[in-house]
Amino acid sequence: MIELMDTTLRDGEQTAGVSFNVSEKLAIAGLLLEELHVDRIEVASARVSKGEEKAFAQICAWAASKGYLDRVEALGFVDDGISVDWISSCGGKVMNILAKGSLRHLETQLRKTPAQHFEDIKRVIAKAAAKGIRCNLYLEDWSNGIVNSPDYVFAMVDALKDSGIVRFMLPDTLGVLNPWKTAELCAQMRKRYPSLHFDFHAHNDYDLSVANTLAAVGAGMNAVHTTVNGLGERCGNAPLASVVAAIHDQTDERTNIDEKQLIHVSNYVASISGIRIPGNKPVVGENVFTQSSGVHADGDNKGNLYANALLPQRFGSERTYALGKTSGKANIVKNLDKLGISLTPEQVKLVTHWSPSVWWNSATKRRR
Repeated sequence: MIELMDTTLRDGEQTAGVSFNVSEKLAIAGLLLEELHVDRIEVASARVSKGEEKAFAQICAWAASKGYLDRVEALGFVDDGISVDWISSCGGKVMNILAKGSLRHLETQLRKTPAQHFEDIKRVIAKAAAKGIRCNLYLEDWSNGIVNSPDYVFAMVDALKDSGIVRFMLPDTLGVLNPWKTAELCAQMRKRYPSLHFDFHAHNDYDLSVANTLAAVGAGMNAVHTTVNGLGERCGNAPLASVVAAIHDQTDERTNIDEKQLIHVSNYVASISGIRIPGNKPVVGENVFTQSSGVHADGDNKGNLYANALLPQRFGSERTYALGKTSGKANIVKNLDKLGISLTPEQVKLVTHWSPSVWWNSATKRRR
């Protein structure tokens, strides 16, 4: 079983122009946990704003009343316990610590040695534990770190693997990976640390987030991160619906997600985020279960020849047949059947018949 952590309410809200209010955040949290059955949700960043604090506190209170509190997470920082205090004051119980996963980021941004950074992280973990908060660890810029400074990455995991970290989270922060490299690097981590729990966090800069997530699953990652509709900074994160469908159909793994709720949740998030769903967006797009070609409609009539495993019924939708210049008799019949209208073969021929003289006479009469 692949664990799924959705970060729509944290990383997804970094989409340019997107900002959810308190009630919207609470509603999305409810949809993710109660309708979709997402395993975990990341809902806030510590110390961002008073509005973020209020939203996180309300989500924690609601989650506690439902028994979901251990599935609600917040991003925190290596800040000598300030984030720990913020999360604790809101009622949170899980903190995702943002640490430097590449030597370049550590030396350039923090100007510290690896040993200093590791000790700083350990102090945060200890302060969190004292307040009953469990910690996961983001290795920010891991995809570059494991390529350019692997000894640093291994030193970090070696130093912290017995410190109380529950999950080590491996982000492709800059979206630089491809599926082959993702599989290689994730397998390297899994082989070196077979007993640790690893999450993979993709970004979509090369439109490869779903493919990379699938490669990570194949390489033995325990969990993957998504956002609804692929919301996120720059080109966004791995879209929830596509990741779920790909895992279910392209691997032997399963998730806890209720597929029938995916379109509903996607449409709701699109309506309040203002980021529309393209018509050809896989799984949740308006046109993905629409056939236009008459040949395809005819094939569907003769044994579903143009259907694949992505059946619309799985997602609470249905197949439709568009009418246009590539339509044929099968498209006409499909649409008439839906209206409860049946025609004889001769009548269908009349409906689909077209000739220049028929068009000209019709157009001339309309002008008169």
